[in-house]
Amino acid sequence: MARQGRRRDRLQWSKLYSFACVRPTVLDDEQPSSFVGPGYSRIVHCNQPQLHRKKPLKYTSNYITTTKYNIITFLPKALFEQFRRVANVYFLLAAVLSLTPVSPFTPVSMIAPLAFVVGLSMAKEALEDWRRFMQDLKVNSREVSVHRAEGQFSYKQWQNIRVGDVVKVEKDQFFPADLLLLSSSYEDGICYVETMNLDGETNLKVKRSLEVTLALDDDQTFRDFTAIIRCEDPNPSLYTFVGNIDFEQQLHSLEPNQILLRDSKLRNTTYVYGVAIFTGHDSKVMQNATKSPSKRSRIEKKMDQIIYFLFTVLVLISVISSIGFAVITKYKMPDWWYLRPDKGTSLYDPKRAALSGLFHLITALILYGYLIPISLYVSIEVVKVLQATFINGDVLMYDEDTGNHAQARTSNLNEELGQVDTVLSDKTGTLTCNQMNFLKCSIAGVSYGVLSSEVEIAAAKQMESEATGTPRPQSGTHDIWRDDAYIHGSPATDLIHEKKFTIDNPRKPPIKGFSFEDERLMHGNWAKEPTADTILLFFRILALCHTAIPEPNEETDGFTYEAESPDEVAFLVAAREFGFEFCKRTQSSVFIREKYSPSEDSIERELKILNLLEFNSKRKRMSVIVRDEIGKIFLFCKGADRLAKNGRLYESETSKHLTEYGEAGLRTLALAYKVLDQSEYSAWNAEFLKAKTTIGSDREALVERISDLMERDLILVGATAVEDKLQKGVPQCIDKLAQAGIKIWVLTGDKIETAVNIGFACSLLRQGMKQIYLSTVNNDMLVQDANKAAKENLSMQIANASRMVMLEKDPYEAFALIIDGKTLTYALEDDMKNNFLNLAVNCASVLCCRVSPRQKALVTRLVKEGTGKVTLAIGDGANDVGMIQEADIGVGISGVEGMQAVMASDFSISQFRFLERLLVVHGHWCYKRIALMICYFFYKNIAFGLTIFYFEAYTGFSGQSVYDNWYMLLFNVVLTSLPVITLGAFEQDVSSDVCLQFPALYQQGPKNLFFDWYRIIGWMFNGLYTSIAIYFLNIGMLYHQAFRAGGQTADMAVVGTTMFTCIIWVVNVQIALIMSHFTWIQHLFVWGSVATWYLFLVAYGASSQTISENSYQILSEAIGPAPMFWIATVIVTCACNIPYLVHISFQRMFNPLDHHVIQEIKYYKKDVEDQRMWKREKNKARQKTKIGFTARVDAKIRHLRGRLNKRVLSTSPKTVQEQII
Repeated sequence: MARQGRRRDRLQWSKLYSFACVRPTVLDDEQPSSFVGPGYSRIVHCNQPQLHRKKPLKYTSNYITTTKYNIITFLPKALFEQFRRVANVYFLLAAVLSLTPVSPFTPVSMIAPLAFVVGLSMAKEALEDWRRFMQDLKVNSREVSVHRAEGQFSYKQWQNIRVGDVVKVEKDQFFPADLLLLSSSYEDGICYVETMNLDGETNLKVKRSLEVTLALDDDQTFRDFTAIIRCEDPNPSLYTFVGNIDFEQQLHSLEPNQILLRDSKLRNTTYVYGVAIFTGHDSKVMQNATKSPSKRSRIEKKMDQIIYFLFTVLVLISVISSIGFAVITKYKMPDWWYLRPDKGTSLYDPKRAALSGLFHLITALILYGYLIPISLYVSIEVVKVLQATFINGDVLMYDEDTGNHAQARTSNLNEELGQVDTVLSDKTGTLTCNQMNFLKCSIAGVSYGVLSSEVEIAAAKQMESEATGTPRPQSGTHDIWRDDAYIHGSPATDLIHEKKFTIDNPRKPPIKGFSFEDERLMHGNWAKEPTADTILLFFRILALCHTAIPEPNEETDGFTYEAESPDEVAFLVAAREFGFEFCKRTQSSVFIREKYSPSEDSIERELKILNLLEFNSKRKRMSVIVRDEIGKIFLFCKGADRLAKNGRLYESETSKHLTEYGEAGLRTLALAYKVLDQSEYSAWNAEFLKAKTTIGSDREALVERISDLMERDLILVGATAVEDKLQKGVPQCIDKLAQAGIKIWVLTGDKIETAVNIGFACSLLRQGMKQIYLSTVNNDMLVQDANKAAKENLSMQIANASRMVMLEKDPYEAFALIIDGKTLTYALEDDMKNNFLNLAVNCASVLCCRVSPRQKALVTRLVKEGTGKVTLAIGDGANDVGMIQEADIGVGISGVEGMQAVMASDFSISQFRFLERLLVVHGHWCYKRIALMICYFFYKNIAFGLTIFYFEAYTGFSGQSVYDNWYMLLFNVVLTSLPVITLGAFEQDVSSDVCLQFPALYQQGPKNLFFDWYRIIGWMFNGLYTSIAIYFLNIGMLYHQAFRAGGQTADMAVVGTTMFTCIIWVVNVQIALIMSHFTWIQHLFVWGSVATWYLFLVAYGASSQTISENSYQILSEAIGPAPMFWIATVIVTCACNIPYLVHISFQRMFNPLDHHVIQEIKYYKKDVEDQRMWKREKNKARQKTKIGFTARVDAKIRHLRGRLNKRVLSTSPKTVQEQII
């Protein structure tokens, strides 16, 4: 009933489904019991939010936060994060000890670097969390209309909504909290809701209010509205709700169908009224969210282990130094009269040598601290920020449609991108656009549609290239879907032409959802076909068998369709293009405009909808029963598989076409019909209505059985074949990731059938792949017994499937594991999850369907912890936040709906296809850069730090450093920092194009070839050798002879400066040998660092003697004129770097890594001169995989070759007979 002129939409959904006409409003005989006990204690006073401002009814506010810190917790939590790094703990202790007299350095020189390192890292954390806070502020500040008082509504921010508030949500707005639907703009109280942010599905869901609240259809009706809701406590289950409402002194049961969940969206409905039940973090979507975790990369964790090892070495040599100092103090110091041992302090007292040794231990711990590089963390932070900047600025990951770049939202995990073992992906909005294209069909045993699918085109092109010897273009530089070519001239391609493939470039379809081309059916030509009557039935089934609603489109003067699945839309668009346009739906009828030829006017026909039998995963069919204009009753069915004896006329040919369509990667459905007489229908309908109005747990089973009785003895008409409209580049991306050795799991809220079809479309599944379905059986036992039986049954299924996988001998055989959310609940329990995981990792692909957001997160945790390898989760909706945060790396797609996934992610991209470049290129580079950088950092600090220890041992463990304080301060901060930053930021073993052409290079990351203990220890030994060579070669050359022309020997300042000069040269030449990719930046910083050292010596020596002390004019007067200084520099530099040069030469010659081979090929330009070798190497660099487009094409080729061989064998005897004749 409309009030004050307000329009009410008149379409009543309940009357569309004629079987839904009975809807209980009040449970008279069986009043719902009051909910008591834990889990069912929530009481909501509708339209009285003031009652929820104090306990015990005070519930959480609607304010939400996804940040890691707040003003109070930032300082303690951020400091805790920084001092989780063991090196920072060491330097904190060293800074405290620097305040004591035992320190060999000034306090400022120890405290300032630590404060700089920690402060910079904390500032970076604060900036990243500030961005999360601003996004939360944006969501909390959204406004919605809320009832104030006296029937007056006004806008209020989301964060101010309280439990009990009556909210008015308008079309295309998000629901601000979990609401109980009271009424809508439709008289029947229904509304359309899009739940993409919750379960990933873009098809609309129908929600319906209680009949008793339908009168609350206007603002003024809420003036005196009150009610009490008793319901379940906050929980994460999206698909269940238990409660009741006490309204007008009557108790009514509530169901999930009346609940509007936060972050879902109102569509195709002018407005709805609802009352807030769960707000803020009590809402179901937030209950499914997890706290923002603090993620650390595996390399960083291993780096802590290295620092533990170096700290052990540090303590060991400090103890040696301490013992040595105590021994010398006790036994030799009394003889050194010039040290005045009779006036010794506790720091060096021969009478208390043990105490002196203990004090010296502290001195040694600080002195040898250069073994542990404090600037390592700062350098890594700088490098990671630069790497993130390069990722953000990559124009090849820029989406022109949205104007969005890729974004590294945190730089902590850059190197993890290069070590991913498993990708866990959402489906809707991530892999798909939810758009289908009608491509082919089979009618009356004849196949129509001349265009080819992407799978057919790629298979044909590869077979042609192999048959003619022309190298197949690689997907790294060439797109097989966009090539203009025809295939001809070989037996293989003759077979392809026999199949009527069209290999020319498939033009972009001018009509969305319709890519069909065949003049035999278009423009009314179908009427000329010999089976025109059957074709007419086929088109009518397309136009009638659905649940869609037409919406007038003013721009095109046509209609757009809102349907429960995207393939229904494709069928309706196809029917329209064939001349059968679905134009109107009323409460009991469907109207179609039929146009048999372009020259004729269309005829509008009305068909009465008698019943609609909905699709479900068990029947795998959908049917509609209609009465035409002359009173004839038809049943039209999609997904038919129960044919009458006289309905199998086209079965053989249609089955053949279905197989071909499936091999081509298309989604198929068989269409059938049967004619009903009135008496048969009336008898069945009475049984059907009786089943629909049954109350009890067996209701659904009864409805299904009665539906099944009707869907028998059908007459086959034909079949449809639609191509999934995936996001651009998804099959190529999945193919490249598979070739790189990355496993891919799909976790979706969609039903199994949709997920499987998408799996086929993006080549995670293919024809011939054995599919393992894990499911639970419903039984009528008690809950406890039923759960036990279900677990035992599932355990048996997993055991049998694992046995089947292990016993498989065919190397080409592949298995796909498919499981639904209910079964997954049992599979994730502690006593079963390991067996489930073992089965899953042995399958080529895994699809988890109908899973909740929490289950997504639990599966991600299982894979991460169970395999111990790096996992990456990617999604675009709020339902993906849990798994994004749980995975080692979370990637959010900045899609059209919401930014929750992006805000919770570590990296964001605009489309799934950019994941290929993010991992295979940037991930590979970042991993190698960080790994080499850290190894080099430890190498140079070991080489430098151990020379101090050798000098200590040489000088009686005096605690005196051989190097000037300024030298030591500048070593890590200035003189060796910039070259190592260029190594971490700019190093490339191969170019980006080569990374994509040789995806197997990516496996260097997951195998951890560049940061395993073998390589780490190798670099440590290199540093040990370098320290020995530097120290002893310099001492050997400078100790026994005059250093200057005047006969003066080298003093400590000269020895220290000469050794330090050698160190600067050695470590910079070493980093130059490591680098594979040089630009002017590397040259500037590497050789500029060496030049800076000499400039510093000039400036430092020229300063006043109070500053330079023993280094006054040291370069110009002391070491510069001495030939021995320059000779020592050259000899030591060569002696230290020649072993590494020999090692790398030997490795490249006798045991080269993949990138070594590619570098040499590129250097000698063999990729241009010898294409055959280049192609061979690229084929080697492809991981053997059973999923992806390449694997699918290979399977198609094996199939075609098998047919070709059979043809050759069948024709060879005739050829022999002809030769004899």
